[in-house]
Amino acid sequence: MADAKTTIAENFERFFRVDIADDDHLLDKVQHVRYRVYCEEFGFEPLERCPGQREKDDFDSQSINCLITHLPSDSPAGCVRMVPTLPGDPGAVLPFEKFCGDSLDQQLLDSMALDRTTVCEISRLAVDRDFRRRSGEHETRFGSPTHLGFSEEEKRTLPFIAVSAYLAATAITAHTGRTNVFAMMEPFLPRLLKRAGIRFTRVGEDIDYHGLRAPYFITTQSALDGMSRELKDLYNVIERELYGHHDQASTQP
Repeated sequence: MADAKTTIAENFERFFRVDIADDDHLLDKVQHVRYRVYCEEFGFEPLERCPGQREKDDFDSQSINCLITHLPSDSPAGCVRMVPTLPGDPGAVLPFEKFCGDSLDQQLLDSMALDRTTVCEISRLAVDRDFRRRSGEHETRFGSPTHLGFSEEEKRTLPFIAVSAYLAATAITAHTGRTNVFAMMEPFLPRLLKRAGIRFTRVGEDIDYHGLRAPYFITTQSALDGMSRELKDLYNVIERELYGHHDQASTQP
């Protein structure tokens, strides 16, 4: 049994693994998690548009996807992706620009004068329903049914799956130089991250897109600098898992 002083990072490393989905097998698992959450549970995408119980879109081909796996059950627990601008066409739109452009504060974005070759979007962050934080919590995608028989140590780690997915995406932005980061987020996630020292800047209005969301911006360095010590320890575990076996070239889009 884990010691009472075991940290979140130590517990997460004990019960979960984070991988870059750089082969068809892992990407298939990512897209199935997205199907279960986005299509079956919340109806964000029609089932008929997701053949084979896989949720995918045109942006997957340019993205770096990440999968979180629960080690004791070998079950996919969550996923996220980092969508960079296209290397040959950095002016091409990202998902938040394509689908939520009307919500953006364009004057603010123009004033940032960002180098588009350093811009990316964190998107498709999802936690499988078997790993939600509270039993019966169906209103949010990040909230746990108990049929997997989680230990007490595991239960303390479950609320950090969504945060861990964000940290995995942050590690990817750091290692690929895509350090100007946008995300369309539900209201609770920036509040949750702010409590851990990660402060996003809101860059637009609320919009109803896969639920109520708003556009946010952060730099990778700001996220790293602001992390609490406990969260930075978790980030270091995740970064080591992602890049202990991947060199930077293998993860370039």
